[in-house]
Amino acid sequence: MEVVFFLRKQNKLAIIPLGGLGEIGKNMTVIRYGSDLVVLDCGLAFPDDDMLGIDLVIPDMTYLVENQDKIRSVVITHGHEDHIGALSYFLRQFPEVPVYGTRLAMGLAEGRLKENRVEKTSLHVIEPGDELVFGKIRVGFIQTSHSIPDAVALYFKTPLGTIVHTGDFKIDYSPVDGKTLDFNKFSQLGDEGVLALMADSTNAESPGFTKSESTVTEALAKAFDGAQGRILLATFASNVSRIQQAVDVACRYGRKIAIVGRSMVNVVNISMELGYLKVPEGKIIDIDEINRYPANQILILTTGSQGEPMAGLSRMSRREHRKIQIQVGDRVIFSASPIPGNEKSVSKTIDALLRLGADVIHERSAGIHVSGHARQEELRLILSLVRPKYLIPVHGEYRMLMCHGKLAEEWGMAKENIFIGENGQTFEFSREEGEVKGALGPVVTSGKVFIDGLGVGDVGNIVLRDRQMLSQDGVFIVVIVMEKSTGKVIAGPDMVSRGFIYVRESGKLMDEAKKVIQQALDKCEAKEVTEWAVIKSSVRDALSKFIYGKTHRRPIILPIIQEV
Repeated sequence: MEVVFFLRKQNKLAIIPLGGLGEIGKNMTVIRYGSDLVVLDCGLAFPDDDMLGIDLVIPDMTYLVENQDKIRSVVITHGHEDHIGALSYFLRQFPEVPVYGTRLAMGLAEGRLKENRVEKTSLHVIEPGDELVFGKIRVGFIQTSHSIPDAVALYFKTPLGTIVHTGDFKIDYSPVDGKTLDFNKFSQLGDEGVLALMADSTNAESPGFTKSESTVTEALAKAFDGAQGRILLATFASNVSRIQQAVDVACRYGRKIAIVGRSMVNVVNISMELGYLKVPEGKIIDIDEINRYPANQILILTTGSQGEPMAGLSRMSRREHRKIQIQVGDRVIFSASPIPGNEKSVSKTIDALLRLGADVIHERSAGIHVSGHARQEELRLILSLVRPKYLIPVHGEYRMLMCHGKLAEEWGMAKENIFIGENGQTFEFSREEGEVKGALGPVVTSGKVFIDGLGVGDVGNIVLRDRQMLSQDGVFIVVIVMEKSTGKVIAGPDMVSRGFIYVRESGKLMDEAKKVIQQALDKCEAKEVTEWAVIKSSVRDALSKFIYGKTHRRPIILPIIQEV
């Protein structure tokens, strides 16, 4: 798709979301003024159920490739995977671009880059309150609260005005790390005048205030209380605050701590090394040592809170984990809410654990999880502090963005100043006005790039469609041996079915299918057709009609012709 060069004049300021609008995950936004371009966040998303075989999803970076000489920096709001997970793919293409973020975010990013063997990088640690200048864009970092320490909001000061991006945030008056949101800085920016506010919309549908992270500590203690067996706690690996709370409660109850899951081990090690996770000496033990202690002295921290098939807890629920088997009397705590779309996977994991005799406590029934995102009253408070001319709801599914927009209307903002957009559209501002470019479709190339194994972008919608068809109706293969010079059939047709029918119990159907194939071949021979492509197409069409008429199924039909 040809990219429209929308910045015809130098006096335009543009916000270009490449990910994070109308979806949860793969957050990436471009802030551009003239020839200066700053990338905000560089995240990934995890595949939906219909993305068969896909490992990860990252934003389409075509626009950045086409404007790489203008990229001045990447700035990161916090260390969650949906904000830093695509850095390794970005830096493979743009190794010279510097990346700026808080100490924990850069520590987690560095660990991820090493894991993906990306060596040539330029990572820089900033502190809340710092300001950096990239051409004509001045970027500042503001302390906020989230479910991971060191989260920041950002502001972008340009000759045309200031843009504020809240990042993922909530207003927590008693956060686990003791660092509260910097109300003064938001208010100061509001007093100076804010052109546009980009604000987290994840909880825009939820009234009231989000509970403090500190409330989880006592809820966890209640979940630990009375447990006679092992305790397994599943949460997001990057939820460092929650891990700290689990460690504190484990120490209170005299339990040793074992870590399961590569991502959990990496985050714990990095967080301890940087001082964000404080664990008493000797409290963490190797997973191989858990059988040396009584069951009531063990806490196992594991991944799998979202029912991910290959995560630690999911494999335990299927009895496929090499080192841990669920025992009767184990208590499993899910200290995370299912991400939209993961509810079914989480429910299956809970059911499997219950069948194995575990006692399962999850967020819905025990309150052992609180969101890291602001609810309606917090969003209203940020609007009141910042008082922007324009609002762009971000980070949420489309209904969440719409709800955030209605909330702003109720607060008093003019409807025409609330921009609900899509990835690839462009929010463009001059001194006089703002507008959304691409009302009928994206202005710049955007979308999803699929990561499958070592392949980046080599699996597209057509391949996914084939995988879906294979998963639904299977494949039917027809092998025919033909003489190259005459085009006559020497052997076959032989048929192979996978995922369509069980051949041994479908003899009559296979015999009839063979006759249909032979008839198609005879017609080709009568018409003196010798092109393999035409013969294959004739066999495929005839067999497809026959199979659908008999079974109402549409397997992928693959005619194979061997020449002799």
